[in-house]
Amino acid sequence: MRAILKRELQAYFFSPLGYVVIAVMYFFTAYYFFTYNLYGNTTDTSTLFAMLFSVALFLAPVLTMRLLSEERRAKTEQTLLTAPVSRLGIVLSKYAAALLMYLLAISGTLVMALVLQYYARPDWPVVLGNFIGLFLLGASLIAVCLFVSAFTESQVMAAVGGFGVSLFLILADALYYVVQSRALRALFAQFSFNRRYRGFTLGIVDLQDLCFFVSVAGLFVALTAVALERRRWV
Repeated sequence: MRAILKRELQAYFFSPLGYVVIAVMYFFTAYYFFTYNLYGNTTDTSTLFAMLFSVALFLAPVLTMRLLSEERRAKTEQTLLTAPVSRLGIVLSKYAAALLMYLLAISGTLVMALVLQYYARPDWPVVLGNFIGLFLLGASLIAVCLFVSAFTESQVMAAVGGFGVSLFLILADALYYVVQSRALRALFAQFSFNRRYRGFTLGIVDLQDLCFFVSVAGLFVALTAVALERRRWV
């Protein structure tokens, strides 16, 4: 597992992808921080994290689009599957690499909070609550997009498919006002990422919301391992 994790992390930095992802996230973090905090003269970081919600939606597919699809395109998938590592171990290694890159990208929010500390004391429990929420959101989206990446050898298709599925999960609560069935309304409301993330922007770390994101990430990691196992016999 360690060898696969190391290889994937090196792949991010041996190509422009890793630097671009980090640069894009830092750019938007700095832009929203300047616009809503420094220019707006406020220590409330809730708007900053709320705006980064949509940025995370785009970054997750980019981070995962090559993790499994590239293995199929380069014809190295069978070599990987015959390695002395379990399917779950392979998936967890690739997932951990993408998650570490994402964590590095969102670390700019903490840098901005430290800058804010120079001018006035921010509400650190709210800042940390927001950071945890943004991390959990990314962890879930990366797991979803990694699962999509297991079904195609095209990086573009993996990115577009991952974005589409993630967008549906995030906007699921919008369907609440469209469907007539009460059961479907309740389902869409419960599985909306947008609704689950909203509490974190207020600094509220709700155990139900935390368990929801962790469960989604765990579910899609497991499904990806199952998909790889099926590929072994195809």
